[in-house]
Amino acid sequence: MIDVFRRKWIMAVALAAGLSGCAETQFAIHSAKRVVGATEDKSEPNYKVGDAYQINGIWYYPKEDYDHDETGIASWYGTKFHGRRTANGEIYDMNSLTAAHRTLPMPSYVRVTNLENGRSIVLRVNDRGPFAHSRVIDVSRRASQLLGFQRKGTAKVRVQILADKSRALKARLRGRDELARVGSPITVDRLPKAKVAAETLPAPAGSESSSVAQTEPPPRLVASNTTAASDAAAPAPNIADEPVTGEVSVQVVPKTSIFIQAGAFGQFDNANRVRAKLSAVGPVKISSVLVGGRDLFRVRVGPLKSVKAADKMLEDVTRAGYPGARIIIE
Repeated sequence: MIDVFRRKWIMAVALAAGLSGCAETQFAIHSAKRVVGATEDKSEPNYKVGDAYQINGIWYYPKEDYDHDETGIASWYGTKFHGRRTANGEIYDMNSLTAAHRTLPMPSYVRVTNLENGRSIVLRVNDRGPFAHSRVIDVSRRASQLLGFQRKGTAKVRVQILADKSRALKARLRGRDELARVGSPITVDRLPKAKVAAETLPAPAGSESSSVAQTEPPPRLVASNTTAASDAAAPAPNIADEPVTGEVSVQVVPKTSIFIQAGAFGQFDNANRVRAKLSAVGPVKISSVLVGGRDLFRVRVGPLKSVKAADKMLEDVTRAGYPGARIIIE
């Protein structure tokens, strides 16, 4: 009887030991999965253009537009989205030099110039947005610091795609994906991240960001050698050959104004009817422009004194029956 009890006791101890071993094994496997998951989160970006999509009743049509050059209002996004996935599968880092755009390929490179202080920097588009009706680009927090508008929240900007560098980036990522698809042992080095070098320099003369420059991490500024007057037209930079290094260049920018464009019409009578309808909301003008060999008549409200005033006027024009109205910087 004692031998039977002893055998049962030995079996119970062995079973407990086995269960303990299984528990430790399961814990080790679970830990390994978490490590693998963390490693996968650091994967390289995927090239993506995407299909047309609708946000808040507005349709957006992504495309490869290597002539893209627009002006408008920029904003920035930070803590709320830090660590989340971007539209092309990367992990958003508010301290990196990236941006969100509604239609440009991801990733692609753009030069963003602050038209209020002349600061300019190259950013990598890797997300979709902004979807506020009056904004053209959302930049990372670090980019907003370097461009000098983090505290202000918004800025008048020019956004130009770097066509050659964006095409080269597309070819590299597509080549990597093709190698992976066919199972080639050839590997492609990771894309280098832009490094931000910093040295203390004063903010541009007359800049609204002069107080910001004293409290935020100072960018490395590369001063332009142009001596034109501040209200002269700035020469178009040779953006194809500019290095993507995180350096902030400073250039002379022309004085700009903010308008709300209700629409552009092929017939003057149609434009004039819109002008009459909007005359109650603010100063409205009709201007003609030649586009593709065709005369168009643009109906614009303004100029407006600030981004805040422009946002309010845009709401008024939209409510008046022109949902396609947008903010124009000229």
